[in-house]
Amino acid sequence: MATKSVGLSRTKSFESICKEIHDSWGEKKVLIQVLVGLSHSESREVRETYMKIYGEDFIELCQNFDQALSSLSSLMLSPFERDAVVAREALYQNDSVNYKALIEIFTCRKSSHVLLILQAYLAKYRRPLDLDIASIEPPHPYQKILKALSASHKAHPADISQHIAKCDSRRLYQTGEGNLGAIDEAVVLEIFSKRSISQLKLTFFSYKHIYGHNYTSFLKNEELGEFGGAVRVVAKCICSPAGYYAKTLYGCLKGRTTDKGTMERIMVSRADVDMDEIQRDFKKKYGEELRNAICDSIPEGNYRDFLVALVTKISTC
Repeated sequence: MATKSVGLSRTKSFESICKEIHDSWGEKKVLIQVLVGLSHSESREVRETYMKIYGEDFIELCQNFDQALSSLSSLMLSPFERDAVVAREALYQNDSVNYKALIEIFTCRKSSHVLLILQAYLAKYRRPLDLDIASIEPPHPYQKILKALSASHKAHPADISQHIAKCDSRRLYQTGEGNLGAIDEAVVLEIFSKRSISQLKLTFFSYKHIYGHNYTSFLKNEELGEFGGAVRVVAKCICSPAGYYAKTLYGCLKGRTTDKGTMERIMVSRADVDMDEIQRDFKKKYGEELRNAICDSIPEGNYRDFLVALVTKISTC
């Protein structure tokens, strides 16, 4: 279920918001509260208005300050522009590719959104995202899955079919769990490339209905290797995005070192999508409010204020 933004007060114009932002550079907590409270369309208007009034790009200004304000700059981008940046960083920012960040984009976004991401990526980096994924070296099982999912978003029927879901779930069983516990990569990739995310979700639910357990239970078998593990992550993202994100956030906060990059990526991208559901799943699974977990794990300061403001934004909607 999507969540609503707090929104711009009717008593405030974009010019007054820009003035408040301009006057708040020495008060970062105020700046964080103002910017987190804006919707995507309002953020775009504020960025354009700020440029007209002060002749400066607000995003560039934020990126020159600390991590909290640098993170705030991502809120000023449209969701698909932000995901294009995330995809680029996942591919090239570190020594190894961040496949999970890419999988989140291709499984937890609508097809219309993914197509806009592909356009934004091409416009910004002058290369197709598909081509950059295909050129990853060395080859990896996630790479095969990403190529299949990308094809799925580009061409698939809009309607979902219970009949197709039953047929696909039986194919997955017969070429996997029912075939001496093996997994036929070609069959999995074919299904991933020809079905929408909604259709795949129905297929996984159909699998559980027919065989009495989740498809992911079979994929726990370590003998299935990296491909089986990758398919398991994809299936979890498709079947329960909120549950997947709640577990990932818990790992970010309670791991040996706090994974700020992953935590920020999730909270910013899901803030206006399903963060309320993520918080409920987090509380249900771990017995702790997400906000309290953040405060316990992140030192006091602007960055913690930024993350808490994202949570507060949801709770006040």
